[in-house]
Amino acid sequence: MDEQMGIFLSNFKRLADLASEHTRLKTAGESLLDALSDYLGAPVQDLPAVSEEIPAHRFVDVDIAVDEISSRDPERRLIGVGGGQQRQHASFADLIQNSLMHFTVPVGQPDFVTIDTGPTTRRESLGFGIWLFSYEGVRLAALQRSANPQFGNNSSTVEVIGADRDAASAFLKEMREHLQDHSVIKGQVVSFTRTDYHPGAAGVTFHERPSVRSDEVVLTAGVLEQVAAHVLGIAEHRDAILSYGQHLKRGILLYGPPGTGKTHTVRHLLSESKGTTAILLSGGSLAFIAEAAKMARAMAPSLVVLEDVDLIAEDRSFGHGPQPLLFEVLDALDGLDSDVDVAFVLTTNRVDMLERALAQRPGRVDLAVEIPLPERKSRTALLDLYSPKGKFSSAAIGEVAERTEGTTASFAKELTRRTVLRAATTGAELSDEHLLAEVDLMMSEGEALTRSLLGSGPANEPEGFPGGHFPGSEGSAYGSSISFE
Repeated sequence: MDEQMGIFLSNFKRLADLASEHTRLKTAGESLLDALSDYLGAPVQDLPAVSEEIPAHRFVDVDIAVDEISSRDPERRLIGVGGGQQRQHASFADLIQNSLMHFTVPVGQPDFVTIDTGPTTRRESLGFGIWLFSYEGVRLAALQRSANPQFGNNSSTVEVIGADRDAASAFLKEMREHLQDHSVIKGQVVSFTRTDYHPGAAGVTFHERPSVRSDEVVLTAGVLEQVAAHVLGIAEHRDAILSYGQHLKRGILLYGPPGTGKTHTVRHLLSESKGTTAILLSGGSLAFIAEAAKMARAMAPSLVVLEDVDLIAEDRSFGHGPQPLLFEVLDALDGLDSDVDVAFVLTTNRVDMLERALAQRPGRVDLAVEIPLPERKSRTALLDLYSPKGKFSSAAIGEVAERTEGTTASFAKELTRRTVLRAATTGAELSDEHLLAEVDLMMSEGEALTRSLLGSGPANEPEGFPGGHFPGSEGSAYGSSISFE
C-alpha cells in the first residue's frame, strides 16, 4: 500500500509540474494588463472607461471612423486579446478585472472580419482588437468589437479607457458625428437580414440598383407618371416645398392583383432615384420596420419599400386582434420629422384587408394608386416588350392580346418565354405559329391553375374581388387613384 501511495504521489507531482510549466509557457508573453498600464502611464484598473453601442449594420462605418480618427497619431498601434472564446463574453473592464483576480489575459493577435460595403465591394474591418493612440494629447485604449450574436453580442461596441475621461468621451463624440455624416449605406439599395442566433438582430444586404426605364413599365396611361411625381417629383422640389412650410415625408400605396406590375413599378422608382438610400422590406424582414425608419431618417433622402404590407397590417376589425407589428408600421409612418425627405412605398394584393388607420389617415398614406389588370392596349404593349424583336407579326400579337383578357403582365412575360422554349425544343425558327399554339395551351381549361399562379383570374374578374373591382376603385375600371385627405 505504501509503495502504491508513493507511486501515486510521484505521478501527482509530475502532473502538477507539467501543469505549472504549461501555465508558465502560456503566460510568458506580455499580459494585457501590463501592456495597457505601460502605454497609458497608470494602472489600467484605476482608469475610467466609457463605451458606445452601435447597431450591427453600422459596424463597418464605425471601423472607418475609428480608423480615420486614430490614424491622426502616426505612432498608434494595434494589439489583440488572447484567452480563447471566453474573451467574447467579457467587456473591456471584465478583461482587466479577470487579469487581476482569476487568470492572466495575454496580448494576442487582433481579429479581423470582412464586411460588405456595397453590392460588389468589401472591407476588412477590426472585429476584436484594441487601438492604442494619442487623442488631443491624451493616450487612449479603444477596444473595438463587432456584433456577434453567437456570444450574445447583438450590437457592435467601442469601449475607451484613458487617464482623462473627458478625452475618451470627446473621442466617442467625434466618432458619433462621423457616423452622422458618413456611411457606406447612404445612397445604396439595402435589405435587412436576420441572424441565426437572434431573430431580433439584423445586418444588411446590399443590392445592385435596378435599371428599369419608363418605357419598360407598361401601365394604363398616366399611372406611372402619377406614381413617379409623388415619389420622385416631390424630392426634386424639396427646397421650395419646405420654404412654404409643407412636409416632405409621404406615403403611397400601390394596390392590385398579383402579377400586374407593382414590384416592377417599384424597381423603376429605384432606378430613377440614384443617390437615394432605398430600404427594402418584405416577408420576415417587415419585422425590422422600426430599424428601417431610423435608418431612413439618418440616411435621407430615403425610400422605404414595404412589399405585401397586408401580411402584417390586416384590418383589426377582422377579429385577429391588435398586431404589434402593425403598430410599428404606423409609428414609423407617423414618427418622422416633417422636413425629413423620406418616402414610404407600400404594395398590397389585398387592399380590402388593410388596416383602416394605415390606409386612410393623412400623413401615413396620402395617395393610393391602383395597378390594375392590363387592358387590351397594355397587353399588346407587354407582348411587344417581352417578345424577341421582329419575330412575331403585329397581327399575331394583336390576336393574342385580344384572347388574353383578364391576364396579368406576368402572364404575358411567361407566354413569350414558353413560346421561345416551344420553338427551341423543336429546332424550328421562332414564328407566329409557335405564339398562337402556346396561347391556345395557356388559355385552355387545363392551364387554369397556371394562370392563377401568374395572378390571372377569369376574364374581367380579378381573383378574390367579385365584379372585377377593388374597394375604392368604382367609377373607373383602370388607373383610378384615391387621394386620402
